[in-house]
Amino acid sequence: MAGLLPFRDINVHASAAYYAFTSPSNTAAPTLVIERPSGDIRLNNGQLLGTKRVSSIAGILGIIKLKLDKYVIIITKTEPMGRLRGHMVYRVVATEFLPLRERPVHDPDEDTYLAYLKALLANGPMYFSYSIDLTNAFQRQAQADLTQPLWRRADERFFWNRFVQTDLIDFRLGGGSGSAARGGQQPAADPYILPLMFGMLRITPAKIKNASFTFALITRRSRHRGGTRYFSRGIDEQGHVSNFNETEQIVILNDSAGPAVGYAGGDAMNGKPGGSTSETQILSYVQTRGSVPVFWAEVNDLHYTPKLQIRGVDSAQNAARKHFTEQIRIYGDNYLVNLVNQRGREERVKKAYEQMVRILVSSPEDEVEASQHTSERFHEIEPQGERQRMDRLHYEYFDFHNETKGLKWHRAELLLDRLRDNLEKGGYFRGVEMPGDTSGALEVRLTQKAVVRTNCMDCLDRTNVVQSMLGRWALTRQLQDVGVLSAADHVSDDAAFEFLYRNMWADNADVVSKSYSGTGALKTDFTRTGNRTRMGMAQDLNNSVTRYVRNNFLDGPRQDGFDVFLGAYLPSTAGAGQARTFVDKRPLLVQAVPYVFAAMLFIIFVTLVTSRPSDAAVWPLRVFVLLCVAVAGWSGQFIFANGVLYVSWPKLNTPSYVVEGFQNALSRAQKDPILGQLVQTTSARDKRARNLSQANVGFMEEGKKRIE
Repeated sequence: MAGLLPFRDINVHASAAYYAFTSPSNTAAPTLVIERPSGDIRLNNGQLLGTKRVSSIAGILGIIKLKLDKYVIIITKTEPMGRLRGHMVYRVVATEFLPLRERPVHDPDEDTYLAYLKALLANGPMYFSYSIDLTNAFQRQAQADLTQPLWRRADERFFWNRFVQTDLIDFRLGGGSGSAARGGQQPAADPYILPLMFGMLRITPAKIKNASFTFALITRRSRHRGGTRYFSRGIDEQGHVSNFNETEQIVILNDSAGPAVGYAGGDAMNGKPGGSTSETQILSYVQTRGSVPVFWAEVNDLHYTPKLQIRGVDSAQNAARKHFTEQIRIYGDNYLVNLVNQRGREERVKKAYEQMVRILVSSPEDEVEASQHTSERFHEIEPQGERQRMDRLHYEYFDFHNETKGLKWHRAELLLDRLRDNLEKGGYFRGVEMPGDTSGALEVRLTQKAVVRTNCMDCLDRTNVVQSMLGRWALTRQLQDVGVLSAADHVSDDAAFEFLYRNMWADNADVVSKSYSGTGALKTDFTRTGNRTRMGMAQDLNNSVTRYVRNNFLDGPRQDGFDVFLGAYLPSTAGAGQARTFVDKRPLLVQAVPYVFAAMLFIIFVTLVTSRPSDAAVWPLRVFVLLCVAVAGWSGQFIFANGVLYVSWPKLNTPSYVVEGFQNALSRAQKDPILGQLVQTTSARDKRARNLSQANVGFMEEGKKRIE
C-alpha cells in the first residue's frame, strides 16, 4: 500500500548534470533523477556522487517546458487544512522553479512566461493529500480501485497539475524519454507523482444538538477550459464548459481527528492517517455549476456591459451532447437550473440554452408558470415518451432577479419547493468505514443518483445563493436520516451552526469568484447573514468596479498563465533572445493616447488645486487649461470609441472574435480626423520593421546553436 501513495518527504540534490529526488523515510525506494539539460528521467538504485542536498520539499508539482528551457516545479511550503477520515489535507503555500540549464541568451518571452506561471501558482488555491484522493467525491472514491496508485485514481477533470505531470506520467508508463523509459513500466515512480486540486476546501469541527461531527466543503475546479471571466465562456468542441466546478458538502460522524501539522522546507512531514474504534459514517452531497453549453462570448470594449455574441445553437449540438453524456455518466439525472434573466441582454442566452435542451431531449414538453412579478417565474422542459440517455436532462428555469427584487431573498425558496420531490429522489451518498478495515474501503449504504447543475451568466453570485440553499436542505435531510435531528428540526434552528454554515458557503463563493472574475463574490452578505444589507450592496458596488478594471485591463496575462500551465498553449522555441510573443503590436501613437489623457488630467488637477500669485496673468492660464480640457476630451473619446484597442487581451490563445474586432477598431482609428493619417504611417513603418525582424530570426537561431 505504501508504494501506491506519494512520498511525504523528499530531499532535492543538485549537480551540474542532474537533479536527484530521494525520500529519506523510504531508504529502499530508488532515486528519481532528472538529467540536465535534456530533461531525461531515470530511476537510480545506487548512490549518486557529486551532488549536494539543496532542500527538503513537500512534493514535485510537475515539469514544464517553456521557450528556452524546462523547469521542475517543486512545492516548498504547505499549510495544513485539517483531516478527512484521519487523512491530513494541505494547501500549497509556496513553490519554486528549478531550471534544467543556465540560459545562454536572455529572453524577454521566457521571463514573461515564468512571471505569469509564478503569479498563477502564488494566487491559485491548490490542495493535496498524501493519502486520500481529493479530486474525487466520496461516492467515486468508494467505487475506486484501491490497488491503483493515488494519481491513477484521480479524476482527470480535477487533476489540476495533470499537464505538468505529463513527463513523469509518461516515464512511469514507459513512454517517456531516456534509456530507463525504454525498459517499460516504472511503478517505482508512482510515489513521486502528486495530484493537486484547484478550488476551495474548508474542514471544521461542528456540533448540532450535542452531536459532534466534521463538516467540510470542497469545490473542485475543472482544468478543462480554464480561464478568466470574459475570456472563457460557453463550451468548446470537446464538450468542456467554462468555470465548471463540482462542490461537495461533507459530514463525517465519528471522524478521526488530531493536531494539524504543517510543512516548511527542511521540516519532516507527519500527520499520518489515524483510525477510530467507532463506526465512521460519511454523508456527502454533490452539486455542479458550469457555463451555458452553447458557443457564446462577451467582447470587452471598455463599456461596462460587453457585447454579447452567440453562434447558432445547432453548431454546438455535438459539443453539448458530449458534455451532457459525460455529466449523465458521472452523476446520473441532471437537473439544469438556469438563473439568467428573461429580459434584456441575458434573454438571448436563456433562449439559446432552452433551444439546446429541446434539441437534445426526446419530444420536449414545456411548462411555464407565471407570477405577479414576472410572466415566466418557472419554465420547465421535460422529455415525453420513451426515455433515451439525453432524457435524463431536466431543465428548470427560475427568474432569480425578478423574484428576489426589493431585497426579498427568501423568495429563492420557491425554487427549492419546485425541486423538492426531485431532490428526494436523487438522494445523497452515505458510506460507512468499518472498524478494523485498514484498506480504507467504504461500505456503501446510499448513493446519490442525480445532481443539480446550476448556472447564471458567470456561474458565481446567483449560483452560490442557490447552491447554499440546496446544500442546507440536503444537510437537514441527512441529519434527520441518521437521527441527529428529528423530522421537525432543521439545521438552521441551531444559531451557532447556521453562522458557521453561512460563512463557509460565503467563503466558497469568494474563492470561486476570485479565481474566475478576480474579485470576491456579490451578494455574500445574504449568504453570510440571511439578509440583504446596504453595507453588502456597497461592497457589491466596490467588487463590481474592481471587476470592471480587472476584466478590461488585467485579465489578459492571467488568461495566458492559465493557458500555459494547463497546456492549452505550448510555447514556441523560435526567436531566442527576442521579445516576439508578448510585444505590443499596436501603432505607437495608439499606445500613447492613454498617456496623453492621463497627463492632461494631471495638469488640469494641478492647475485647479495650486494657488497662483495675485499679480499673475489669468487669461494665458485659462487658455492653457481649456486646451488641456480639449485634448483630454478628444483622447478620452478616442479611447472609448476604440475600446477594443485598449483592453488587455490574452496574447497566446487570442480568440478569433478579438482579432476581428481589433482590426475593425484599428480601421476606425485610422479614419480619425486628428490621428488617422499618423496612425496609418506608423502602422506601415511598424510592419516594415517586423518584416526585417523576421528576416533576422534565422541568424539569431544560428547564433543560439553556436553558443550552446
